Amino acid sequence: MTQFDSRNISMMMDLYEMTMANGYFVNQREPHRVVFDVFYRKNPDQGGYAVFAGLEQVVEYLENLHFERADIDYFRSLNLFSDDFLRYLEDFRFTGDLYAFPEGTVMYPNEPVMTVVAPPIDAQLVETAILTQVNHQSLIATKTSRIVRAAQGRAVSDFGARRAHNLDAAVYGARAAYIGGASGTATVMAGQKFGIPVSGTMAHSWVMYFKDEYEAFRRYAEAYPDNVVLLVDTYDVLHSGVPHAIRVAKDVLEPAGRRLKGVRLDSGDLAYLSKKVRKMLDDAGLEDCQIIVSNSLDEYTITSILNQGGRIDSFGVGERLITAKSDPVFGAVYKMAAVEENGSFVPRIKVSETLEKITNPGLKQVYRVLSDCGQAVADLITGAQEEVDLTVPYRYVDPEKPWKNRYFEHCTARKLQKLIVKDGKRVAPAPSLEEIRAYVKRQLDTEIWPEEQRFENPHKHYLDMSPAYYEMKMNLLDEARNL
Repeated sequence: MTQFDSRNISMMMDLYEMTMANGYFVNQREPHRVVFDVFYRKNPDQGGYAVFAGLEQVVEYLENLHFERADIDYFRSLNLFSDDFLRYLEDFRFTGDLYAFPEGTVMYPNEPVMTVVAPPIDAQLVETAILTQVNHQSLIATKTSRIVRAAQGRAVSDFGARRAHNLDAAVYGARAAYIGGASGTATVMAGQKFGIPVSGTMAHSWVMYFKDEYEAFRRYAEAYPDNVVLLVDTYDVLHSGVPHAIRVAKDVLEPAGRRLKGVRLDSGDLAYLSKKVRKMLDDAGLEDCQIIVSNSLDEYTITSILNQGGRIDSFGVGERLITAKSDPVFGAVYKMAAVEENGSFVPRIKVSETLEKITNPGLKQVYRVLSDCGQAVADLITGAQEEVDLTVPYRYVDPEKPWKNRYFEHCTARKLQKLIVKDGKRVAPAPSLEEIRAYVKRQLDTEIWPEEQRFENPHKHYLDMSPAYYEMKMNLLDEARNL
C-alpha cells in the first residue's frame, strides 16, 4: 500500500457541507434519501466532447469515508456543531448508492455522469471530494485526448510532473493522461501506483557535467546501450548535437551490434529542426533513429508543426497537458435533483436567470442512441422508470426546438449509468486502467463522429429528452414561477 492509498481524505470538504449536514441532523425527519447529480455545462477548449475520468478514486473515497478523533476535535473547536451531531460522526460511514457512467465514457454537457442517492447528510458531505476528483481527471483526460488526436498516431508521453500544481496533480494527472490516450509517463510514482509505462531520456545537466558533448553521449551509450536516446540541443542541434549523436552511433553502438534509438529536441523551431535532423540521420544510415520532441507542446502547436512537414516520431508533452493550460477549469457541479417523500422521489429543479444554469430535475436515466452503423447520433434523458423502445420509431424532444416532431429510427440505445456503489459498498467490478484507456479509444474510433472531434467549431452532440421527461421539466418550471 502506498502513501496515497493510506491517507484519509474525509476532511476534503467545504465548511458549508458540514453546516448543512449539521442542519439536516438537527432537523431530521423520517428516514429518506435525496438525489444529487454530477454534470458539467461546457466542454473544455470549446471542444465537442469530454472524457469522464476519476471514478475509481471517487469509489475508493466513498468506501473509506470516516472521521478520526482529531477530525471531530477540530470540528468541536469551531463551535458550530451540536454535540449530538459530533457524536454521530464518530461512527459515520457513507451508506448511499452511486450510479455513474463507466470511467472513460465520452460525455457531453448537462447530462448526469454520476448520481448519488443517499441520506441527506451522506449526500451533502461528499460533494467537494467527488467534484475534485472528477473535475481534475476529466480535464486532463480530455486535454490529452485532444493532444493525442493532433499527433495523428504518433506516441504522446506525459512529461508534466514538474509543472503540475502539486504531487497529487502530477500522479493522478498522469493516470488521467493515460486514460486520455498518452502512451506513458515520465512520473515514476504514477508508474508504480497505476502500472502506467514509464519512460525517460537524458538531462541537459548530464551533457553539461562532462567536459564535452561527445563524451557525455558516449558515456550514456555505454551505460544504456539498448535504449539510447540522446538530447541534442544543449549547445547546437545541427552543428554539434546531431553530429556527435551520429558519431556515437558509429563509434560505440554499431560495433557492439546496437542501434541509436532516438534523438530528442527540447528547444528551437521544432518543425524546421526536425526536417534538418531527419535528413542528417538518414544520410548517415540511421533511418530507424526516431526524432522525439518536447517543449511547451499542445494540440495546436503539434498540429502546426505537422502541417509544416515536421519529421517527428513522438512527443513529450508537459506543462500544457498536466495543467490543461489553455482552459484549466472543467466546471463539473453537484446539484440536487430529487427528494424522497413517502417512498417516491419527487423532482427538484434549480431555476436561474442564466439559461444554462437551469438543472435537469428528477431521478433519471441517460441513453446513448446509436445509428445502425454504430455511431452516436445523440444522448437521451428519460425518467428513471421509463422504457425506451427503439424497435419502432421513437418520438423525442429536442429541448432547443421543442416544437418540432423528431423521431429516432433504425437506432439502438445503450444505458450509460450503472450502479457502482450500493449501501456504501462497491458492487460493480473495477475495470483495469488498460481497459478504461481502450474504452476511450474505441469510442473515439468507432462511435463518436469525427466532426465532433474537430478543434475548431466542432459539431454539437445533441442531448434530447423523452416527451414525458420534457413535460415534467416544463411543469416544474411553470410551478417555480409561483413560488
